[in-house]
Amino acid sequence: MKKLTFVIVAVLIALNITSCNKCNGEDPEARIVNNGTETASVQIKTTGGNTVNLNNIDPGEESEYVSYSPGEIVFTITVKQIELIDTVEMNTCYYYDIMIDSTDNIVTFPIER
Repeated sequence: MKKLTFVIVAVLIALNITSCNKCNGEDPEARIVNNGTETASVQIKTTGGNTVNLNNIDPGEESEYVSYSPGEIVFTITVKQIELIDTVEMNTCYYYDIMIDSTDNIVTFPIER
């Protein structure tokens, strides 16, 4: 009887641990954070071939998080008429901050959900 009780408790603990998963295969989400010196515009090419444009993101501003299908996403950011291009492999269960830093370079930060 003690063994049966132990097995039941072990199974309940295992189920509880696996049900605490923060992410259940959700699509990745990304936003643009402009810590640069000038207003930026961004063209985003998704894995499905769609293009999304985010225009006039002022310094110190950030866009909302937008969901994408997992895969390779290409960000083309224009600052002072100069194009900066970054390709990011986006995985499920992650947020991504695509940041324009103080020297107008692109830095990507993945954040696990």
